[in-house]
Amino acid sequence: MACAALLALVLAVGIHTFADRSTAANLTKTSAATTAEASASPSASPNASTPASAPAARVVDAALGARIQAILDANSQYQIGVAVVDLSQGAGSADVSEYGVREKFVAASTAKVLAAAAYYHLVETGAATLDDPLGSYTAGFQLREMIQQSDNDSWSLIMDAVGHEELTAYAATLGVSYDPKTNTLTPAEMATIVSRLYSGTLLNAGNTAQLLSYMQDTNYETLIPAAVPAGITVFHKYGLLGGELHDAAILTQGNAAYALVIYTKGQDLSDVPERTEVIHQLTQAVAGVLF
Repeated sequence: MACAALLALVLAVGIHTFADRSTAANLTKTSAATTAEASASPSASPNASTPASAPAARVVDAALGARIQAILDANSQYQIGVAVVDLSQGAGSADVSEYGVREKFVAASTAKVLAAAAYYHLVETGAATLDDPLGSYTAGFQLREMIQQSDNDSWSLIMDAVGHEELTAYAATLGVSYDPKTNTLTPAEMATIVSRLYSGTLLNAGNTAQLLSYMQDTNYETLIPAAVPAGITVFHKYGLLGGELHDAAILTQGNAAYALVIYTKGQDLSDVPERTEVIHQLTQAVAGVLF
């Protein structure tokens, strides 16, 4: 299977890991990252409507839809959008099952995956290299910091190197409507991005493996990764900005692979613990049905 081969390649190239951080250090870094993201990221409010009562398009599993909807109903004080894609059948299986809010959210740092893919695309077309100087370091270094450490200075440098209009045009080739000025995406659009990355239809094998490796052992592993059962591998990118708390992930085990994107909007940072618990519940529901 393509996904299994790609996962093997990820393991072959090696996963860059960081030393374990204490809870206090993680909270301190998260607070600093949030402050930096708030200053670097554009702000806007998603045009979020009342959560839908049933998923659109193909439902991965009827029992899954019922479980997700029950969690959404129990947490109606938040705006929550969930998107699931079954990647087990290969790149051609790209139907997105949507639950809850389907309109655009402020994507926060989840959009860094799109920016990274756009830069790697420049590398593959010969318009840039990973050794190009960006700031005080190379483009390759900035890509890793942007994804694994969610560094906003790196994000700004990468987006400038790609070009904001060019980034919008690149997103359009994926069927995604994205404007860096508003930094908004729907959960389904984000699911499309990570699905195409994992399935190998976005970048070549080497760049796919490298980018996926950066989406592990990140500086914020308390959302989807914290809730999956043992034995499931997670590649993900979180987003945390004011009222936005998101995670966009690929879950894999054996030949099974699914994209899971959970976007949430609350009042502010004060309800992050409660929304983290909701993300855990949704993740456990998805993993419990699909694996």
